[in-house]
Amino acid sequence: MGRSRGGFSSKIHAVTTTQGKPLHVALTAGQQHEAIKASELVEHAQGAACIGDTGYDSAALRDQARARGMKMVAPSHPTRKTKRRLDRKLYRLRYMVECFFHRLKRFRAIATRYEKSATNFLAAVHIACITMWL
Repeated sequence: MGRSRGGFSSKIHAVTTTQGKPLHVALTAGQQHEAIKASELVEHAQGAACIGDTGYDSAALRDQARARGMKMVAPSHPTRKTKRRLDRKLYRLRYMVECFFHRLKRFRAIATRYEKSATNFLAAVHIACITMWL
């Protein structure tokens, strides 16, 4: 668990199916960037494409996804000198990840962060993910 401007916080990183069901969930401190867990998330991704936001736009991540036989779909980072073309048809599916996080935050213990240790909080997230599959 890390410290941010709002106090102690954490970030939940997830890989979901196209129906919004969780495949893999990871936890980092709130002040860390998404790219820290990006390669781990690509390892657990399944299918023909891996869809992410601008934080996941890097050449190394695209190479890792290509090595797994997937297409990396992420908008170009604003600081990138040469913009990459975005497959908008595939990128539309990214809202399912947001739907997953919305369903996850409906669990009160996760939304209000009852658990103080990162291990216990991740366990609560896993229990919530299990109930989403049931």
